[in-house]
Amino acid sequence: MELHIIDILIICAYIVATISIGFWVSRHASRDLDSYFLGGKRIPWYILGVSNASGQFDITGTMWLVYLCFVYGLKSVWIPWVWPTFNQIFLMVYVGMWLRRSNVLTGAEWIQTRFGRGTGANLAHISVVLFALINVIGMIAYAFKGIGKFAQILLPWSLNQNTYALIILTITTIYVVKGGMYSVVLTEVLQFAIMTIASIVVGVIAIHHVSPEMIDAIVPVGWKNLSFGWQLDLNWSGMFDMVQSSITKDGFSLFTVIMMLMLFKGVLASMAGPAPNYDMQRVLATRSPREACLMSGTVNVVLYFPRYMLVAGLTLLALGPLRETLQVMWTTAVQEGKQPDFEQILPVVIQSAIIPVGLTGLLLAGLLAAFMSTFAATVNAGPAYIVNDIYKRFINPTASNKVQVRMSYATSVLVVAVGIVFGFLTESITNVTLWIVGGLYGGYVAANVLKWHWWRFNGFGFFWGMIIGTLGALVVPSAVKHFWPGTNALYAFPAIFLFSTLGCFLGTLLSKPEDEEILKNFYKTVRPWGFWKPVVEKIKAEDPSFEAKTDCSRHLFNVIIGIIWQVTLVALPVYIVIQQPRGIAGALAVLVATTLILKKSWYDRLPSDK
Repeated sequence: MELHIIDILIICAYIVATISIGFWVSRHASRDLDSYFLGGKRIPWYILGVSNASGQFDITGTMWLVYLCFVYGLKSVWIPWVWPTFNQIFLMVYVGMWLRRSNVLTGAEWIQTRFGRGTGANLAHISVVLFALINVIGMIAYAFKGIGKFAQILLPWSLNQNTYALIILTITTIYVVKGGMYSVVLTEVLQFAIMTIASIVVGVIAIHHVSPEMIDAIVPVGWKNLSFGWQLDLNWSGMFDMVQSSITKDGFSLFTVIMMLMLFKGVLASMAGPAPNYDMQRVLATRSPREACLMSGTVNVVLYFPRYMLVAGLTLLALGPLRETLQVMWTTAVQEGKQPDFEQILPVVIQSAIIPVGLTGLLLAGLLAAFMSTFAATVNAGPAYIVNDIYKRFINPTASNKVQVRMSYATSVLVVAVGIVFGFLTESITNVTLWIVGGLYGGYVAANVLKWHWWRFNGFGFFWGMIIGTLGALVVPSAVKHFWPGTNALYAFPAIFLFSTLGCFLGTLLSKPEDEEILKNFYKTVRPWGFWKPVVEKIKAEDPSFEAKTDCSRHLFNVIIGIIWQVTLVALPVYIVIQQPRGIAGALAVLVATTLILKKSWYDRLPSDK
C-alpha cells in the first residue's frame, strides 16, 4: 500500500511516543515487583478502566469482529459471548470485589488465601502458573497472526506477514519490558484516545457513503435483525457465494445450539473469575474492592461504542463501495485453489481511497495502538507468574528487588519468543480464537468456579481439575477437528469441562479438607456466596455477631440487568451506522432503563472504601 508522507509521519510519531513513555516511566516501574506488575496499586480506577478497555480493543479481535459483522450482520453482536464478553459484568457486579480483597500480585499467589501452603496448595499453585503461561503464549500467537495479516496489506514495504509481525512485536516488547505496568497503562490511555477518534470518524464516513437503501439491496434477509431462530437462516447465495461456505465452515449454522453453548460456557467462565491474564492484573492493581468493581464497569462504558462504530463502519464500506473489490479478490483466491481470507476485510477497506489522507495515518496508528496495547498487557501479565510464583517462591526467596525486576525483563523476552514460535505455526485468527475460548478456557472453568463456591473443595481437587482440563484443551479440540471436520471448536467445551470436573471431585473427595482456620479466614475476607454453611457455623460459634450476608440474589439480578445493558451498548452503535431508527430508539430506551436500575441496585450499594 502506498502511504502519503503525512500518514507515515503520524505512524512514526506514535511509535516514538510509545517507546519514549516506556523509558520515561521505567524509574517508577523498577522499584519492586508490585510497582513493575501492578503500578504499586496507586493508579486510579478510571485510568485502569480505560487501560483495560484499550487492552481489549485489539487489532486481531477487531479484524475478527469486522469479518463477523460482514457475514452475520446484527447477529454478530452475540458471537463474542464465546469469550465471554459479559464476564466484565460479573467482574463489575461482584467477582472483581471478591478477587481484589485477596490483595495479592498474581492469580497463583491468590491460591494461598484459599488453600494455604500445604502440598495440595503448592500443586494448585503450580497448575495455575502452567495454565497462565500457556494462556499468555496462546494470546501472543493470536496477536502475532493478526498483526502480520494487518501489516502485510497496509504497510508500504514488501515483507511477508511473519516478518512484519516479528518487527512490530519486537518494538512493542522494548517499551513493555522497560516500563512495566506504568508504561502499559499510560500508553494504553494514549492508544485508546487515538482509537476512539479514528473509530467514530470511520463510522461517520460509512454513514455518508452507504445509504439504508444500499444496505437493503446488498445484504440477505435477516442480516439487520438482532433476533435469531434455531437455524441461522442467512443466505448469501448469489451475492457472495464464498461467504455462504464460510458460515458452514465456522459451524454457526445451528445458531441456537451455539448460543446455548456460549451462554453455558460463558456463565461458568464468568463465575470462575478472570483467567490469569491482563484482565485479572487490572483488578489486582486497583486500590480497593470498590474501585475494582468501578474499573470493570468503566470497561463496558468506554469500550463498546467506539469499537462497534469502527466495526460497523468498516463493514458497511466493505459491503458498499468496496463490494466488487472483495468479490474479485475472493474469486481469484478460489480460482487459484486457495481459501478466501475473510479476515482481511479490515485492511482492504483501510487501504482504499475512501479513507482520506491523515485519517488513514491516524487509523493505522490507532489500530497499531490497539494491537500494541493488548500485546503489551499480555506480556506484562505473563512473566509475573514466572518471577513471583516460581523464581521468588521456590528458587530464590531472598532475591533483591533489583534482581527480581531484571528477571522480569528476561522472562518477558523469553515468553514473547515462545509465543512468536507458536504464532508461526498458527493457521488463522479464528482457529486460535476458538481454541483459546472453547478449549483452553474449558479446562479452567470447573476448578475456578468451585474454589469460590464450595467449602470442601481443596488444593488437590484444584490441581487435578486444572491439569486434566488443560491437557484436555490440548487434545480434545484436535480430536474433534480430526473426526468431525468443520465442527466448531466450541463443541469441545462440554467434554473438556466434564473431564476437568471429574478431576476436581476425585482430587477433592480422595483427600482431606483444607485447614479450618484457612477456610474461616478466606470466608471472612472474601465473603463469597455458595455452599459454605459448615464454615459459617464455625465462625458464628466463635463470634455470634458475625453476619453471613453475601447479597447473592441482588448480585444475580444485577448480572442479568448488566448483560442486557452491555448488549445494548454493543448494538446501539451498529444501529446508528446502518441508520435504523427503530433499532436506535429501542436501544436507547433499554439503555436508559437498565442504567437507572443499575444505579440503584449496583452503584448505590457498592462497598465503601472507608
